[in-house]
Amino acid sequence: MGRNFLYAQSGGVTAVINATAAAVIEAARERGGQVGKVLAARDGIVGVLEEHLVDTSKLKKSVIAAMNHTPGGLFGSCRFKLDDPEDNPRQYERLFEVFRAHDIGSFFYNGGNDSADTALKLARVARKLDFPLQCIAIPKTIDNDLVMTDNCPGFGSVAKYVAVSTLEAGLDVRSMARTSTKVFILEVMGRHAGWIAAASGLAASDRNQPPHLILMPEVTFDEAAFCQAVDHSVKRNGYCVVVVSEGVRDQQGRFLAEAGDADAFGHRQLGGVAPAIAGLIGERLALKCHWAVSDYLQRSARHIASKTDLEQARAVGKAAVELAIRGESGVMPVIRRLSDQPYQWTIDSAPLARIANREKKVPKRFIRSDGFGITSSARAYLAPLIRGEAFPPHGRDGLPRYLSIELASMKRKLPGYEAR
Repeated sequence: MGRNFLYAQSGGVTAVINATAAAVIEAARERGGQVGKVLAARDGIVGVLEEHLVDTSKLKKSVIAAMNHTPGGLFGSCRFKLDDPEDNPRQYERLFEVFRAHDIGSFFYNGGNDSADTALKLARVARKLDFPLQCIAIPKTIDNDLVMTDNCPGFGSVAKYVAVSTLEAGLDVRSMARTSTKVFILEVMGRHAGWIAAASGLAASDRNQPPHLILMPEVTFDEAAFCQAVDHSVKRNGYCVVVVSEGVRDQQGRFLAEAGDADAFGHRQLGGVAPAIAGLIGERLALKCHWAVSDYLQRSARHIASKTDLEQARAVGKAAVELAIRGESGVMPVIRRLSDQPYQWTIDSAPLARIANREKKVPKRFIRSDGFGITSSARAYLAPLIRGEAFPPHGRDGLPRYLSIELASMKRKLPGYEAR
């Protein structure tokens, strides 16, 4: 038998991250004697440090199949930043003690930018220690901000949810606009990159349809220009639908809605830009506003996931196993677009050294000249990513039949350790 694999999930989860996990497990099982067992860490790298591991060989095929249509992270995720090896060598000693104790030959970290950094650190330490370990990052992020890949698994489903929500909410506001709400504001995720907000533009075929205004972090917020645009939309259409990214900044470079706290990676906690915008409109234009924050709803909406997204989430999981079998390390399977029409794509690999700690923002050519919408080029890029439906099975109660099981951890082989 080959050596064991260890898989872990990291960062904010998505509607399709469990499909990636399922693909890793299935692809490894198909390899027979080339791979030992696939273990999964609970709560990401924290579960590795604390040796909370799950033996996926004990999971039935029906459970693996159900993972493909279940949102969230079955094994648990985390926001935990590894220290630099020079600053905390004991942290890395512990990780490699766990790898050694469980005969781990390949480690897969399924996440975004910070996860790519973690996988890269481990690959470099393994090389320095001459420890036989393949470290492979698997892309996942709703923010769609990883470089070296055309798009990120998880984004397509969020894009579909936001575009559909904008379309439906727009019809609602239009119905009531004459005597009630004039402006509706939808806040979506996106700290530094406005890909999710941009995707809402797919709901409109012209400027008279919602979203009338899109606010992205790539465009500095101009209060006067924005209020003028809202006023113009209301006068022209009778109402205005605004989609705003949480990471929009003012002319001094400050987030419009910064909660004050920071996560383990130093990212400022954001939230509340929609009510801030609503307050501005009420004060400057005296228009009745309603607002909503999509928050976790946008990334957990498996009921309206993109089929394209699901297929790509599975493809990168399978490709990661193939990279490990070939003995590669410090790499990530990435999506390469071959054409827009017809939409065609394939899977390549890219070095983590060119991915970690970098961000892909919405390019200028995708943003309308007035800064409040998307261009035809953006539409050509975004549209294929939300195509197709991949509905989960439903029960007689009318609800999706999502997987909900208690996973038993393996018996520990090492002394206890508390991740800090």
